[in-house]
Amino acid sequence: MSAAAIRPTTIKIDPTTKERVKRLADMRHRSPHWMILEAIRQYVDREEKREAFRQAGINAWNEYQATDLHVTQEEAEAWLAQLEAGQDVEPPACHV
Repeated sequence: MSAAAIRPTTIKIDPTTKERVKRLADMRHRSPHWMILEAIRQYVDREEKREAFRQAGINAWNEYQATDLHVTQEEAEAWLAQLEAGQDVEPPACHV
């Protein structure tokens, strides 16, 4: 990322949290700035994945509502047991 693309921002944190960040940064031989930036990156990555998972669930539910295609819990469990046993098997066919 070029220096022109990076813009400073300000956050307000309480003194206790600020000291905790500084203490952890010192232990890790990093700057508090690096620690805060890394925490934000990890948070955003995690929340993007969480939102993608949520959206996939919503999409799957909407598809089920539209098509009524599904597998039973027993069918899914049997398939997963085969996979766990090391068998390379296809997932069960969906049905109405």
